[in-house]
Amino acid sequence: MSTPEDLVKLDDFKNIFSLKGKVAVISGGSRGLGLHTASGEGPLNDAAKALNALTNKSPDARAIAIVADISSQAGCTQMAAEISKTTDHVDILVANAGATFIGHMDEYKEDDFDRVMKMNVSSIFFSAQKLSPLLQAGGTVQDPSRIIMVSSVAGVVVGDMGEHRTYAYAASKAAVIHLMKNLAVELGPKHITVNVVAPGMVPSQMSAPLMNRHGGIESVSKQAPDQKLGSPEDVAGVMVFLSSRASKHINGATIVLDGGSYLVRGCA
Repeated sequence: MSTPEDLVKLDDFKNIFSLKGKVAVISGGSRGLGLHTASGEGPLNDAAKALNALTNKSPDARAIAIVADISSQAGCTQMAAEISKTTDHVDILVANAGATFIGHMDEYKEDDFDRVMKMNVSSIFFSAQKLSPLLQAGGTVQDPSRIIMVSSVAGVVVGDMGEHRTYAYAASKAAVIHLMKNLAVELGPKHITVNVVAPGMVPSQMSAPLMNRHGGIESVSKQAPDQKLGSPEDVAGVMVFLSSRASKHINGATIVLDGGSYLVRGCA
């Protein structure tokens, strides 16, 4: 029989956000990955070196770069095979590959649309499919494995982009959210939770052209209720939360990370 103390007891709460000992796979770690695989090897290796050089990481933590064309099912199979050479399980999959095309509706070609959908939707599905055995090997009822898909606020609302609409990108990011819901139901019983992070404008190489068209960082910042843009730290914080024991009972959720901008800038 439970005592009053048992009802309020928190299990190792001081370490609830700890990721110590976890194995994480982050796809899309290099710009153009899946589109220009060979040229992506350098940036991937550079990213791994930078992570391994961090002074505040655990001594036994290390980053490994794996080059694969995840825009295809065969490429995802190759990725999973390479990962299996270094670990017998995966705790966290962050599906972060992305591509976009900006232009008037009449300017789109079939290849433009298909390329975005393959990178932004197909790559996520087949990454989850091929890594599912490794994720199942790492998950338990009390500490499930995690799949975190990166969508966008563009998949949540329709913003006013004028002549610079991102039809394929917006459609793909909305598809990611609904894909997440389906996989959350499918994989939940297998001790894998699936959630989405939908960032708004975060300064990056991909967002720079669109941000410039809207007056730059200062102008875009003023459109948000909290009067600022997201930062890498904001994104990392949500990722750590969703990867940690603190989120073990969250499944099928979309976290919009844009300071509330989506509430005022567009229509659902």
